[in-house]
Amino acid sequence: MDPRPRPPEHSSPVPWQDLAGRQILLTGGTGFIGCNLIEAYTRAWEHFRLNGRISVLTRNPVAFLQRAPHLARHPALRLVEGDLGRACPAEFPCDHMIHSALEHGDPLDLMERNLRAMSNLLELAHRCGVGRVLFTSSGAVYGPQPPDLECLDEDYGGAPTFGADGAYGELKRASELLGLLAGDRHGFDFLIARCYSFLGPWLTLRDSRAAGNFIANALAGQPIEVKGDGRPWRSYLHGEDLAEWLWTILLQGGHGRPYNVGSDEPIRIADLAERTRNLLAPDAEVRIALEPGPGPAPRYVPSTERARLELGLSARVGLDEAILRTARWNTRRGRTQ
Repeated sequence: MDPRPRPPEHSSPVPWQDLAGRQILLTGGTGFIGCNLIEAYTRAWEHFRLNGRISVLTRNPVAFLQRAPHLARHPALRLVEGDLGRACPAEFPCDHMIHSALEHGDPLDLMERNLRAMSNLLELAHRCGVGRVLFTSSGAVYGPQPPDLECLDEDYGGAPTFGADGAYGELKRASELLGLLAGDRHGFDFLIARCYSFLGPWLTLRDSRAAGNFIANALAGQPIEVKGDGRPWRSYLHGEDLAEWLWTILLQGGHGRPYNVGSDEPIRIADLAERTRNLLAPDAEVRIALEPGPGPAPRYVPSTERARLELGLSARVGLDEAILRTARWNTRRGRTQ
């Protein structure tokens, strides 16, 4: 069964016709963000007869074909084998780029490989004469959120923790600056999407993120386990909304102007566990590993006012529906672990 979501609606905020006949280069196409971007694009390609193409730059086209065969075989998609962390690909026709790839590793490898990949991508953007480059950054660029700030806006002047623990946030900050400087020098628009936390298709259920593990436990009939004390605040945007936001930022965002991408409706991790249990496995037990810690609870929640006021974006899938859709999608694909 093809688990793809509903076709794009005419009420979509994305100006899809602006992509008619356009050539897009996407990195990170096999990840959560990339797959949701491709899902949205292929549906719009069929619905609006866009007659363009996405070229997905990947180190392993065979792995992508195995992970998402209905996407890899779509006529709107072209797989291009390459590794930006090693070399800049040869020039090819391209109107816009989306850079969502991330090479993992220890803090030093993380910085070196990903900054090299960003530099190579920006050089390729210059060679190809692209108009716009979208970079999927992160809320980690702000550093720890002060507990007295309910939501962080894009003008917050914080910074990641210095040292190895802050490598990811520093990488994203440095990549934003590289892109802005390259866009200024070479004349293309550089768009910044600071991404937060998500649910939806292509989410890996068993990893370090609480929301996916809660869903996996519920689907497996296991106790829903909160590893910490359950006090931290998070918020979750569904993958369909994520894709619409990113495509809209690519096409309508301002050069060098960052936009938070996420939900501004906070929920405590313990309450998320309870919500997941109530929706998916009412008889399951919720276990919280630790007693409440001292001091204010950590927060990781964005303000989305800029995206709402400037680009007309909103979260159209509520949290309960996002949990249910994530569970259904993974169940249909047999991905419950």
